[in-house]
Amino acid sequence: MTPVDIRQGSGPIVLGLPHTGTHVPADIFARLTPLGQTLGDTDWHVDQLYDGLLDGVTTVRANFHRYVIDANRDPSGESLYPGQNTTGLVPMTDFDGKPLWLEEPDAAEIEARRLAWHAPYHAALEAELARVRQIHGVAILYDCHSIRSNIPFLFEGTLPDFNIGTNNGATCAPVIEGVVSGICAGAEGYSSILNGRFKGGWTTRHYGRPADNIHAIQMELAQSTHLAAEELPFAYDQAKAEKLRVHLKTILTALQDLTSSLGGHA
Repeated sequence: MTPVDIRQGSGPIVLGLPHTGTHVPADIFARLTPLGQTLGDTDWHVDQLYDGLLDGVTTVRANFHRYVIDANRDPSGESLYPGQNTTGLVPMTDFDGKPLWLEEPDAAEIEARRLAWHAPYHAALEAELARVRQIHGVAILYDCHSIRSNIPFLFEGTLPDFNIGTNNGATCAPVIEGVVSGICAGAEGYSSILNGRFKGGWTTRHYGRPADNIHAIQMELAQSTHLAAEELPFAYDQAKAEKLRVHLKTILTALQDLTSSLGGHA
């Protein structure tokens, strides 16, 4: 199993898919609790949700599951949300705070996993952003995520449908934030928020460097927008998904159209 799949496109947009992978090496899988072995915190079907929406888009997808190591966490292990419940570089609990491991990995094993899985994913993502910027003068990383809409361990109440993260505007030009927020706010029947509970994970914060013509924005979708139910077997709901895909296509097309205004070139 290769750590990452890369689909190169000729356009200015790179889709990051850090949490859709479900591969867990057999020796690691055997040490997960029965709950852990359900892989419940996967970003279920998000790769399918975005597939084919934009011609020329580049995709970088982690094939490994976030329980092996989380590709959207700081490799140093530093928390993205100090003082709030969250999961780490290798999560020890699921999103409900329940233990994942019969035998927790130690620091040496976590570092070995980082080198084997996390590092190749980010090497690929960094290379693709550099390639796209070389072609267009600018690159936009759109980081694709989903999560259950009700998780008391992580947040109160029900999560909005569209959760846009730019680390309070630091990771992209204001026009990107404004365009995406506007499209989401105008999507009939959907709710949205900018920099609410999810302000952008390590990927968005690490790569989003507007001064260097690399912009990053995270989209965390409530799974109720495209799943039949937010529980096993986390089945894809075709009708819900097709309705949602209309808005996701609008977002990606609008971002592509912004390239020239960001100092890019055709």
